[in-house]
Amino acid sequence: MAENEWVSAITDIGPGRIRVRGYDITDIMESLSFAETVFLILKGELPSKAEGEMMRAILVSSVDHGCSPPSSLGTRNVISGGNPLNAAIAGGILTIGDSHGGAIEQAAKILQEWAKKEGDIASLANQLVDDFNARKKRMPGFGHRLHNVDPRTVKLFEIAARHQFSGRHIELCRAVESALKAKTGKELPINVDGAIAAVISDMGFDWRLGKGFFIISRVPGLLAHAYEELTREKPMRQLGNTAFKYDGPEDRKITR
Repeated sequence: MAENEWVSAITDIGPGRIRVRGYDITDIMESLSFAETVFLILKGELPSKAEGEMMRAILVSSVDHGCSPPSSLGTRNVISGGNPLNAAIAGGILTIGDSHGGAIEQAAKILQEWAKKEGDIASLANQLVDDFNARKKRMPGFGHRLHNVDPRTVKLFEIAARHQFSGRHIELCRAVESALKAKTGKELPINVDGAIAAVISDMGFDWRLGKGFFIISRVPGLLAHAYEELTREKPMRQLGNTAFKYDGPEDRKITR
């Protein structure tokens, strides 16, 4: 290998040749769904039928959640300013962080670390909740501003059980939900981020891919928002809450 070369195990290209993880792109086009192809490129191996079905459900679950999330508003604001689709979608993606879309990664990291510990699941869940309460931290992946029961969580766990992906991480996730209710007295249901975190953990995905699952899922929704804003609304319109109150210094003069 030449000194200026670096290696990648993802895609091999050459004249008339594109092989993703060793598979010819035309064979992939003929044989795999988009969700199965995402699994292949992330994992490096072809998914089983069950893995493909589970991946499909995960990617569909977060495709959109209305106009109010930061990524949707960000996308619409950028396109409203007269920018192209790629800039608008990039603007929406850049709003995805620890507070929006980041809970999958955060929850998966916690579940994967705690699921490795010895002990029964109920005890681990209680210890985990006590640890977060002692540090005055909020457990990511639980609670929702709109849903008392997140319908996406119910369906993801149903599909996971059907395809035998209900392992130690989902069990721990459910136990944490029960422990949170018992210890805080609040209904903090597992939201879609927590559910995805548990499922991908039982599927063997590294927690560091967590935000990636959300991004892949949400891009089509952002494209739809950008296109709708572009074709239905006037440019540079007011989006979000534009009412504000100034509380800075009173009128003053430079005297030097």
